[in-house]
Amino acid sequence: MQPKYKRILLKLSGESLAGGQQHGIDFDTVLKICQPIKACSDMGVEIGIVVGGGNFWRGRSSGKMDRTRADHMGMLATTINALGVADALEQLGVPVRVQTAIAMQQIAEPYIRNRAVRHLEKGRVVVFGCGTGNPFFSTDTAAALRAAEIDADVILKATMVDGVYDCDPKKNANAVKFDSLSFMDVLNKNLQVMDSTAATLCRDNNIPILVFNIDHPENILKAVCGEPIGTIVKEEL
Repeated sequence: MQPKYKRILLKLSGESLAGGQQHGIDFDTVLKICQPIKACSDMGVEIGIVVGGGNFWRGRSSGKMDRTRADHMGMLATTINALGVADALEQLGVPVRVQTAIAMQQIAEPYIRNRAVRHLEKGRVVVFGCGTGNPFFSTDTAAALRAAEIDADVILKATMVDGVYDCDPKKNANAVKFDSLSFMDVLNKNLQVMDSTAATLCRDNNIPILVFNIDHPENILKAVCGEPIGTIVKEEL
């Protein structure tokens, strides 16, 4: 297999790290997800990873709590996940660095764009925690921002469904899956690929998004090698 992309940004949801537990981290699941990441790294692909925190905390569903504080708690949740992914990669023999958008100097590097790029050039996987470091921005937006900053060729969004549908396939058996979409389709039809801020940032920087199912972690390797899986979102169709 030959990689289609030289540098990727992989977006992992927090839920994908929980496995069947639906909460917290199931480390066996994390190891399974990291095995194809290692395979991609071994092929020379440069890999940045943004992790969500929904397996621990969702700020937007925190009820009466102040939104800024709730989002800060979510950023801490992403850091737990980033450290878990880093540990699994290290156990598989992959060189890895964790960078956080909020300084946590005892446990991670601060996010510095040039340092992150240098790590990638040296073959290290870089896991980005704390989202953008700002409240009111999702980790999808963080993925779009980091992808633009590190000049990633594509964002690989690993989700719990096998692509983008015209409606929720879990609620509607007649939902239609798209093989490809433009960013304007996503924005105009309000399709649940990424939030509108993230989608607009990808459109403005011409960064395609490939959405696929992480239930089968080998899909990461298939996506990197250009196999026709999931749904591709790009500016020109």
